Amino acid sequence: MSVPAGLGRVVVVVPTFNEADNVREAVRRLRTAEPEVDVLVVDDNSPDGTGRIADELAAQDPQVQVLHRQGKGGLGAAYRAGFARALDAGYDVVGEMDADGSHQPEQLHRLLEGLAGDAGQPPADLVIGSRWVPGGSVVNWPWQRRALSRGGNLYVRLLLGVSVRDATAGYRLFRRSTLERLDLATVRSTGYVFQTDLVVRTLRGGMLVREVPIEFVERVRGESKMSGQVAVESLGRITTWGLQERRQQLRRWWQRRVGRATAGADR
Repeated sequence: MSVPAGLGRVVVVVPTFNEADNVREAVRRLRTAEPEVDVLVVDDNSPDGTGRIADELAAQDPQVQVLHRQGKGGLGAAYRAGFARALDAGYDVVGEMDADGSHQPEQLHRLLEGLAGDAGQPPADLVIGSRWVPGGSVVNWPWQRRALSRGGNLYVRLLLGVSVRDATAGYRLFRRSTLERLDLATVRSTGYVFQTDLVVRTLRGGMLVREVPIEFVERVRGESKMSGQVAVESLGRITTWGLQERRQQLRRWWQRRVGRATAGADR
């Protein structure tokens, strides 16, 4: 399919660590589904040879690039490095996609169309491929994993006061202007909580976040990087943010109350 008019140059950043069994197929499917979209593989020095395979793909296809990092520094750190490379290269739209096949490249057109908007919808600043909006789904997940994801996203909505139903999702597209306004140099999140961090920053920056439904498919090959420990760490960070936000809200409420009382005393 073709990229909607007006979006400009698009690149999808694909972070990898030990994805030798998956990266070749992920890149092939993406290049087949969206021939106009470039690919940037960001490899964290995978010991299984993922980086070497990515280099082979890049040698065969000028629309595939590879960024090698020195070691495993976390998902957020890999994306920040990939975003910086993409912005330096002048891309207008920068995407995220997992290398394990869970994000289907054949559905990328939904995100591209969601970013561009149409006659009834304004263009978005960030589009998320969502599992938990009407039309979205997951395949081959046990009920415990579904409950963890749904519960985690509900926790994010309640604690941080955002309306996005899948703030933890990793299939997304940013406009260049969105990433520039987010000031990525100030983002300290390195793990999976990076995804929620950028959603919250985008919303609080007054920008439009749109969710489009996708079918998320559990990986068939290799091991997931998500574990119970990672999930707990992410929820801990979100809890800290939520408590900070509540303190700020309380402080603002108190300042307004004191201000009204002072103004009344002066009359």
